[in-house]
Amino acid sequence: CLDKMSDSSPKVVDVKLKRGSAGLGFNIVGGVDQHYVANDSGIYVSKIKEDGPAALDGRLQEGDKILTINGVILDDRTHKDAVELFITAGDDVELRLPTQTNGPTGPQPEIKLSVSPLGILAALVGAATPHLMSLYNF
Repeated sequence: CLDKMSDSSPKVVDVKLKRGSAGLGFNIVGGVDQHYVANDSGIYVSKIKEDGPAALDGRLQEGDKILTINGVILDDRTHKDAVELFITAGDDVELRLPTQTNGPTGPQPEIKLSVSPLGILAALVGAATPHLMSLYNF
C-alpha cells in the first residue's frame, strides 16, 4: 500500500502547491555554499508566509527539509541554483519532504539566514528584473 513508495528509502510526503500572485508563500535557506545544518547541504524552509499557498496548505513547516522540487533533487546544489529552480518551477509545484521534518536540530536555530542571504540575492535578481522579486519569495 503506502510502503510501496518508500521501500528501503526514507518515508516521504509529496506536497503540491499552486503558485499565487505573491509566489508559493515561503523562503528557503541552505545549499552547499550556505549550510543551514552542519554537514548537510540540503535546502530548508526558513519562513512560511501568512496566507500564502504553503500556509494555506498547512503541510510545509519552517525547518522542513525539501528533498526535491518537481522531481529535481536539491541536495548538493548551491543556494543560488536552488533559488533558480524555485523561480523557474512554474505555477504547479510539487515538493518532496521527509515525513519527519522540522529540521534535524529541533526548533528553529538562532541563526536567521532568511533575511541577509535571501535578501541580497533577491535584491540582485530584482535589480535586473523587478518582476522576479515576488517570485523569489516562493
